[in-house]
Amino acid sequence: MKTYRVCVYAISKNEARYAETWARSMSEADEIVVLDTGSEDDTVELLRRNGVKVTEERIVPWRFDDARNRSLALVPDDIDICVCTDLDEEFHPGWRERLEAVWDDDVSLANYRYTWSFNPDGSEGSVFWIEKIHSRKGFQWVHPVHEVLEWVDKAPQGRTVSVGGIQLDHHADPGKSRAQYLPLLELSVQEAPFDDRNLHYLGREYMFHERWDDCIRTLQRHLALPTATWADERSASMRFIARAYLSKGQRGEAAGWYLRAIAEAPHLRESWLEYAHLLYEDEAWDGVLYFTGCALEIHERPRTYISEAASWGSLPHDLRTIAYYRTGRLKEALAEARRALALSPREERFRKNVAMLEKMVKGSMVKGKRPN
Repeated sequence: MKTYRVCVYAISKNEARYAETWARSMSEADEIVVLDTGSEDDTVELLRRNGVKVTEERIVPWRFDDARNRSLALVPDDIDICVCTDLDEEFHPGWRERLEAVWDDDVSLANYRYTWSFNPDGSEGSVFWIEKIHSRKGFQWVHPVHEVLEWVDKAPQGRTVSVGGIQLDHHADPGKSRAQYLPLLELSVQEAPFDDRNLHYLGREYMFHERWDDCIRTLQRHLALPTATWADERSASMRFIARAYLSKGQRGEAAGWYLRAIAEAPHLRESWLEYAHLLYEDEAWDGVLYFTGCALEIHERPRTYISEAASWGSLPHDLRTIAYYRTGRLKEALAEARRALALSPREERFRKNVAMLEKMVKGSMVKGKRPN
């Protein structure tokens, strides 16, 4: 197996709580370089103490792509493979060996498994595959926020490989503000008004900020773009429009957009389940069972960021538990309650539902109790 020189590069600001763990996780690389953009805590000292080469520089005005490109410029020219991470991320051991096992001279990019969030019980939440390992030459970062790698070399881009076994975990700081995201996304759309990805992210950000009309208008612009052809992302835009209409109290509009989202990407669980939840609120129990059943027929979790944790956890079984109970099918309700509990063993409500349904099935129900 051919060996390659590997460098991890990153940006940092006030990351003292992560610095040492991150440095140890990245230590399989030949070099580790960080651009610190103005830490006021012990980040720089801790990194240097752990063998990281740190350059301090402020990026004004702040843009993530400018910061990433400046940090990439710190990578030595004799490096073959660049690995971009953030300090709140951590590789599982053995990542370098797995990377070198599939890398070759004609490879430019690698994708690998990424856990973006964790559930309160420590289990994985949102999981998808990302591409932030790349060749030393030919790439630059673009967009002020939600920045991505873009091939800028005149030569053709090399192959992209999937690296099975590499696992990168994200341990987000819940106290860190997202306030800068919205203005940077608005700037991103100003700079590239016909970039479908930017419009989708901006519409989603308006949803996070509960700016429902801006969310609807922006996501409809996304859907109207001729370049917006990825069904998964189009379906997500439709779901978010539905959420916005729900929040505005327009349930009929929301239902229509959920059905459009399902038709756009029937291979995704998310739209089936969000519509099932709307039917749950309407107490349309047979509809709940039908749409959750359709979701559960999808067994392969997508590798993209569109996949949401709830769709692959206990939610569909929880909805089915209640729907079966409300339609008098106690054995089926018990089976679903057990499935929900198996996926969320720390959820006390599920535990109580199982215990109660077991009594009911045995004919010893305490009058007046029901799954909730």
